[in-house]
Amino acid sequence: EPFYANYNGFATASGVKVVPVEANIENGFALPPVSAFEAAITSKTKGILICNPGNPTGYLYSIEELEQLRDIVLKHDLFLIADEVYREFTYDGAKHYSVLAMDGLEQHAIVVDSFSKRYSMCGARIGCLVSKNKIFLATAMKFAQARLSPPTYAQIASEAALKTAQSYFDDVNAEYVERRNVLVDGLNSIDGVFCPKPKGAFYAVASFPVESAEHFAEWLLSEFDHHGKTLMMAPAAGFYAKPELGRQQARLAYVLNVKDLKECIEIIRHALQVYPGTIK
Repeated sequence: EPFYANYNGFATASGVKVVPVEANIENGFALPPVSAFEAAITSKTKGILICNPGNPTGYLYSIEELEQLRDIVLKHDLFLIADEVYREFTYDGAKHYSVLAMDGLEQHAIVVDSFSKRYSMCGARIGCLVSKNKIFLATAMKFAQARLSPPTYAQIASEAALKTAQSYFDDVNAEYVERRNVLVDGLNSIDGVFCPKPKGAFYAVASFPVESAEHFAEWLLSEFDHHGKTLMMAPAAGFYAKPELGRQQARLAYVLNVKDLKECIEIIRHALQVYPGTIK
């Protein structure tokens, strides 16, 4: 943790217990030590779930970190489930490594993927579950067959999207790099704010000099404006399973243009100067 909040919701609905392993903002949400995973594994553990690159953190796991996870799942005969929805969005020359391509994980790797982010078509609800484990796929197929109305038109549109030229992604990634730099550098220029620079996706988690980022976010929307404008951000506590974590953090998505992002930085800067809960 922090992790995509819907993981917890779907797990609860399915009777699955999520045991979080905490990553820290201080080191940019890098993979926690192996000992932390070992301490969380019991005879009931079925797999390890990661999002790579991550939502909400934007963290991109290195091959060395993925190899550490591979060793753990092989040692305990677990699945390594990777949400790779943001795999096309990587920056600074960093490379995304899929768990499907890793030696030794042929029967252990499961990938969740989607057209939603890569092709900006979230409303289509088209994705896939990929594994070389035939027993797992046979079980998953039983659930898939319960869906009696496949989104045929969205599937046709998604097939066409697969023909998108690489130049499109090159342009998109270049734009995201500029937006990320504007957002992260701007946040870090504000007294008391810390934001690690992510190498993937289009999210960043920042810590703020406040006791409650949730209250700060609410205050921004209900009681503050700067030249008639304000902004909305997602309190990061909602991305943690442990209620005491992430209280001073918020997720920001750099999906706005550079001009608007610069304006957002100034809104936050001025807001923290007058917010009653700012820690001086």
